[in-house]
Amino acid sequence: MTDFGTNLVAMVTPMRPGGALSEPGLTRLVDHLLATGCDGLVVGGTTGESPTLTETESARLVRAVVAQTGSRARVIAGVGTYDTAASIRRAREAEAAGADALLLVCPYYSRPTQAGVIAHCVAVADATALPVMLYDVPARAGVAMAPATLAELAGHPRIRAVKDAKGDLFEAMTVMSRTSLAYYCGIDELNLPYLACGAAGLVSVVANVAADRTADLIRAVREGDLTKARAVNDDLIPLTERLMRSGPGTVAAKAALAELGVIPHATVRLPLVEATTS
Repeated sequence: MTDFGTNLVAMVTPMRPGGALSEPGLTRLVDHLLATGCDGLVVGGTTGESPTLTETESARLVRAVVAQTGSRARVIAGVGTYDTAASIRRAREAEAAGADALLLVCPYYSRPTQAGVIAHCVAVADATALPVMLYDVPARAGVAMAPATLAELAGHPRIRAVKDAKGDLFEAMTVMSRTSLAYYCGIDELNLPYLACGAAGLVSVVANVAADRTADLIRAVREGDLTKARAVNDDLIPLTERLMRSGPGTVAAKAALAELGVIPHATVRLPLVEATTS
């Protein structure tokens, strides 16, 4: 867990009108996330609009977040793409920019075989000295990481965790029981059951605006107080529903952060469009 933290946020990427990166927005967002209880910042992941970020922008974001964060939290850089060579470049750039760890999504669109998934992940993990969190998200990638694939990848010395957005709790428990992989829930709607089943922590979109409450949830489960954990979860349900069920989480999280005054604009890049009030 020290490789990544426990209360991780899938951080949005603040942008100015027109789509350029917003340095003031980034500074304020990082300070907000650290003040509200995040101990891991995932930069340039799905919620950070990774498919629209150039390699230069991704490295710039990591560098800026590392400088702002210091030793207060772990910085995990999203480096996965559908192109292994590009993913390796991003991984090396993230390492040079000071990232503490990497988030590596299952390669999307190409729908590789499980052998291809393994070869891709090993190639990226071999490219740096940083610990790697795999990101298993078949709804976006078009292919899932099979349990046997995860078990094989767990043998790599730097592949140490999984962000699970598959939602198969029995499979997650099975892999946890058979490997040393630390599991992180990547579906905010299922944070409580994943934690109760042994997940090491969360990678949360909701934590952009409520990291203090996700921290409370983690703490309650760790202390074995499931009554309190259910109460915290119940309190979070309306916010989680609003952020995760009304459209893309990125759009809703940026709108909420702008409404709270944390970031100056709710700008997203196409093909995403900003939330409307209608």
